[in-house]
Amino acid sequence: MADFYRRLRCGIAVLAVLAGAAACGGSGAAPEVRQTVYGTVRGVDDSAASGTYAWKGVPFARPPVGDLRWQPPQEPAAWTGERDTTRFGNACLQMGRLYGPGANNRFDDTIGQTLGKPVGSEDCLTLNIWRPANAQDNLPVVLFLHGGSGISGYTADPVYDGAALARKANAVVVTANYRLDVMGFFQLPALHSGSQAYTGNYALLDNIQTLRFIQGNITRFGGNPSNVTLMGQSAGATNVLALLTAPPAAGLFHKVLPISAGISLPGNLPAGTIPTLNPASKYAAQAGALVAALAVADGLAADAPAAAALVAGWTPAQTAGYLRGKDGRVVLQTVLASGLTGSGPIPDGVVIPVDPIAEIGAGRYHKVPVLSGYTLDEAKLFAPFLALLGGKPGMKISDAERFAMTQNFNPDAPASLTVADILDPSYLPVDAPATGYNARMRMLGAAFIDPSRDNLLNTLRTQQSAVWSYQFNWAQQPAPWKDVYGAAHGFDLPFVFGNFGPSLLAKAANSTANQPGRLALSAVMMDSVRAFVHSGNPNHAGLGQEWQPWPRKFIFDADPNAARLSVQ
Repeated sequence: MADFYRRLRCGIAVLAVLAGAAACGGSGAAPEVRQTVYGTVRGVDDSAASGTYAWKGVPFARPPVGDLRWQPPQEPAAWTGERDTTRFGNACLQMGRLYGPGANNRFDDTIGQTLGKPVGSEDCLTLNIWRPANAQDNLPVVLFLHGGSGISGYTADPVYDGAALARKANAVVVTANYRLDVMGFFQLPALHSGSQAYTGNYALLDNIQTLRFIQGNITRFGGNPSNVTLMGQSAGATNVLALLTAPPAAGLFHKVLPISAGISLPGNLPAGTIPTLNPASKYAAQAGALVAALAVADGLAADAPAAAALVAGWTPAQTAGYLRGKDGRVVLQTVLASGLTGSGPIPDGVVIPVDPIAEIGAGRYHKVPVLSGYTLDEAKLFAPFLALLGGKPGMKISDAERFAMTQNFNPDAPASLTVADILDPSYLPVDAPATGYNARMRMLGAAFIDPSRDNLLNTLRTQQSAVWSYQFNWAQQPAPWKDVYGAAHGFDLPFVFGNFGPSLLAKAANSTANQPGRLALSAVMMDSVRAFVHSGNPNHAGLGQEWQPWPRKFIFDADPNAARLSVQ
């Protein structure tokens, strides 16, 4: 009998080892080799350096090119053998901005050299996966959607690297591309054929296709498809909120974590404020004007009215053939040159309701726990928008000059720059009552950010109690960037992801002097993300106090040496 139990114990031990091997990609397989329903992928075993396994550039849809441009995403084609997934896929086609991929799909000096020029590719519908380098299964899943005003951004941005978050949160972290600008949001029914209602929300359909990929494949990477948190920042968070109201997204996610976004139409907000969502009619007008501008540029008509009359006589097939035959780079250049820039979810009543806030208020949305985040000085990233208040743009330097200035900045050296080198003199001194940069930025935030935040969260709280919100107050940058940016839009992202290495604003923000407090604050914020994705509640012992639901806010702050946490 003793021998029987000895052999039983050995058998159980063997089964445990085999189970662990299976969790790492199959018995005998390397942990970076996994199966998807489309084929085998070989990623990176980065267990020694970051404590994670990673897969990058995994296709979740066919390239939306040729006849698939301005079409819903299609399932990727299956492949044979092992697919190399060790490098990020292409960034989606976009016009170069500070928040774009440059010429090399990575953070480097070409970002400053490609501003206003087409970068990226239409062949871009890929995702990236990080998981802890252990044998655990059934881990929570986080899908993060990047920001960039819906017209720029790329998953290879080093701030979005998911390794540190996957390890700290003990979760599977996914980041995914989606189509941008008019490639992603384009309200032109002539592009559509078929019996189903038309939608121009191609980017949202890309997001939904990513969620479907997760449902069908993430168990093979150790993730739990029944515990998916949909997370995004800025434009990506607006997509998250749109999907919160989108019937086609039902059952595909179980928590949301939107950072710095809203989904309010002009009619949802007080007069004089700036909405975060525009009606479908505005996007239809944009599409019509773009087609006319392209026709004029091609010499098909003398001017915009003549082009509009010409296009009105085309059949849907002629319109679709003309647009799908255009070089995508030319399309985006025409958008920019014609002043038609503007992108975001289209409330068309097909993918998302015509009034998402009204639907939330009526209880017709996906009721899941919500953890929202905002920064104290959101508006300081949008200094050009000060012109909307009747003044000059906030900065007197170009984006190219600002990029070079931050890249050449040494955060540990004595200050040589001043705010006068960066900000328009009409806003100096920065602390002048009423006219100073700080006062004007507070006015901009009160018109641009705060109304949509309050509208969203107050409406959600009429329907559910699980609504939490944080405010990020950290502003310990070296001079002069502390005044220029402070706790600006996006400055909480490195803290959430645990990434303070080279990136767009890293040199302007991260000094040796502020490192102890910065890292302490990041750790507690990441622990809140961990608590939320595991349980649906961001509270944990490290907060030292209860994080109460909205309208209370949890304040994340730090001095140079330690985190400073409070409830407001």
